[in-house]
Amino acid sequence: MREAGAAASAILQALAKAVEPGRTTREIDLLAASLIEQYHAKSAFLGYRGFPGYTCISVNEEVVHGIGGPRVIQMGDILKIDVGIVKNGFIGDNATTVAVGDIPLETRRLLAVTERSLFEAIEWARPGKRLADLCGSVAAFVEPQGFSIVREFVGHGVGRRLHEEPQVPNYRPAGKSPILMPGMTLAIEPMVNAGVPSVRILDDGWTVITEDRRPSAHFEHTVLVTEGEPEILTWRPREALPEMLGLPAW
Repeated sequence: MREAGAAASAILQALAKAVEPGRTTREIDLLAASLIEQYHAKSAFLGYRGFPGYTCISVNEEVVHGIGGPRVIQMGDILKIDVGIVKNGFIGDNATTVAVGDIPLETRRLLAVTERSLFEAIEWARPGKRLADLCGSVAAFVEPQGFSIVREFVGHGVGRRLHEEPQVPNYRPAGKSPILMPGMTLAIEPMVNAGVPSVRILDDGWTVITEDRRPSAHFEHTVLVTEGEPEILTWRPREALPEMLGLPAW
């Protein structure tokens, strides 16, 4: 899992650096295919339930599961890039949101709040903690900032398969909650909308967009529960600077 996570992170960081105006989302997806091959891995997404892309690339109001295609990246866009790979039989899964040039201040806040909420949740990934507390910490941080949580799509356990139990929603789930134990590996992935929480799926059967067409942000890490501190298996430098946007420091 460490090896798969490190490779997935390196691929995601390379793709984020390659994002620039004038390139198409398909070009980014094909670059991902080349990088995945260089790391002697396979895409965990390509062919999964019929998904046609190597990665998920979602632009602006697209929340998740966007398909790389002819869409040209523009200044002011935000791109959500989700990379999942299989390496030596194990999954590495992570995502980030990339700002293309200058974006509105409120959209910058959206990215900063979403990324920060991911780390709020990671702090709960400790032995003896309840999964519900980890999940609830995302909404508890996001909603007072004026943004909304996507409820139809959630994080998940991850290991030899892309989606394993337990589900990891970004709000406190009802019912009995499992206790976290060392050795658990979780894909924690806040999906946060600037406007209403409701979403719908486009006619391609995959791309999820916000109902009100306002922007959405997505950040994800694969996290290992250890005997002590949480270990981020897809570690990368943090993107946003929340203290510059009126948020508490990390």
